[in-house]
Amino acid sequence: MAGSPTARRRRLSIELKKLREQSALTCAQVGSALDWSGSKVNRMETGSGRVQPSDVDALCRFYDTGEELREFLKSLARQAKTRGWWQVHGSGVPQWFSIYIGLEQEASTFRQYQCELLPGLMQTPAYASELHKTGAHLPAEDIDRAVRVRMERQGMLTHVGAPDAWFVVNEGALRNVIGDRSLMREQLERVLASSELPNVTLQVLPFDAGTYPATGSFTMLGFPDQEDPDIVYRDGITDAVYLEGEHHVREYTRAFDGLRAAALSPQRSARLVESVLKEYAG
Repeated sequence: MAGSPTARRRRLSIELKKLREQSALTCAQVGSALDWSGSKVNRMETGSGRVQPSDVDALCRFYDTGEELREFLKSLARQAKTRGWWQVHGSGVPQWFSIYIGLEQEASTFRQYQCELLPGLMQTPAYASELHKTGAHLPAEDIDRAVRVRMERQGMLTHVGAPDAWFVVNEGALRNVIGDRSLMREQLERVLASSELPNVTLQVLPFDAGTYPATGSFTMLGFPDQEDPDIVYRDGITDAVYLEGEHHVREYTRAFDGLRAAALSPQRSARLVESVLKEYAG
């Protein structure tokens, strides 16, 4: 991963853990050998704190890695200290969501199911603003920052090397009036425009779809480097859950495939969006 500091930090922690496991040592054993605490080694492997290049150098020499790998990992540690573009917005981006944005910016595949709201990467400023006004109880200036961040995030769908993005949206999200009917007309027009991007697929899960995986909203991110495992992301009001285990990824992949199978085709989905749009225009 060569982009966001969050992604670099994650890659670094993965590589450090791999080196220790190859040495068949515990965090406590490594820490004792380097006159550190075992918890320090654990924090470096979980990405829960900043890692100094000098500490990476010490670990690599202890594990007896080659010079090329040592320099690569030290470079990751240095780059992980930089700030992402979204972090300049301060309190408009909670720390738990800042981590997600950093990973999102590096994704090569993006899979998302939304059961109540339209996808953030397809939202208009007005729609996003209404959601923040009623949901997070933020000061006006923080709402403005949060909306700007959401709009900037949408650039990931159109930049060079944009991810392959697939959205499944419940029909209820189309019909749930956020703001007023005028706002919803503009919002659904944005959804249609976004769905026409060459790397974007949109399917709508209709009310009469029958039985389908009842999972709640979630996002799956895949990355270009095979060393970086896929991740499942689910957020709440004040925090988020990140799932990386093979079992979690496998089950959520199965759920997403079930949702895709139950949803309308992209063509029929577009026609349904157009139909709801006409209702708002009436």
